[in-house]
Amino acid sequence: MRTLTFFNHAGGAAKTSLALNVGHALSLEGYRVLLVDLDPQANLSTWLGHAAVTNEQTAFHAAIDSEARLPEPQTVHGMHLIPSNLHLALSEGQMMAQEGSTLNLRFALEDLKDDYDVVLVDSPPSLGKLAVLAALAADLLIVPVPTRAKGLNGLPGVAAAMNTYRRLRPDLRVGLFVPTLYDGRNTHDREVLEALRRQIEPLAAPLTYRPATWNDSAGIGEPVLVYAPNSPAANEVRQLAREIEVSAGLEKKVHHG
Repeated sequence: MRTLTFFNHAGGAAKTSLALNVGHALSLEGYRVLLVDLDPQANLSTWLGHAAVTNEQTAFHAAIDSEARLPEPQTVHGMHLIPSNLHLALSEGQMMAQEGSTLNLRFALEDLKDDYDVVLVDSPPSLGKLAVLAALAADLLIVPVPTRAKGLNGLPGVAAAMNTYRRLRPDLRVGLFVPTLYDGRNTHDREVLEALRRQIEPLAAPLTYRPATWNDSAGIGEPVLVYAPNSPAANEVRQLAREIEVSAGLEKKVHHG
């Protein structure tokens, strides 16, 4: 089992969209996929129709108690989901009082290592305790970077966070940077993409800004590969899923039911 956390402390980078759609693409390839929503805004859970949940259905107790197990997940579009809610934010205060609590999710996921091939964690747009919890649970970080000035400007913050996290997880690294919201007709976007290619690696192929597909599919709670399976956006999702599959060294196991 490989755990991948979609991480960027800045909002609007497309972490949630990527977690949902890459997870779905991998599930269609035969991987057993678990999505973990660690963002109290619960956008991933809302998009998948599981926003109205209790704390017992979220990762709340696993975040604050190293002995707690993760709850029974929801099933949606061939994946499993541990949803979030606004109350998950309250776990941060309790985690602050406990030394080593930011490794709790990693411990809880160990119990599920025979149940899934890949776990995708959607982290909150912050550098708070939940974001640390999400990062330290990961084998690799997947970092979406908007091809905007704010994307470039946010890279030092990502690097600083990585340096901090490596004090507890020396092996933690970025598996893939993913350029998002790209418009190849825009000179600025092309310049930012070139700057990203010079500054960071490994860098995925860019995901084109296609609001009619991405926003509309999210609005009705469907992955892009369900909503518009033959669209250019769907082809980019499939390509990104393949890049992540290779980068993370994912392996499908033979499952005997």
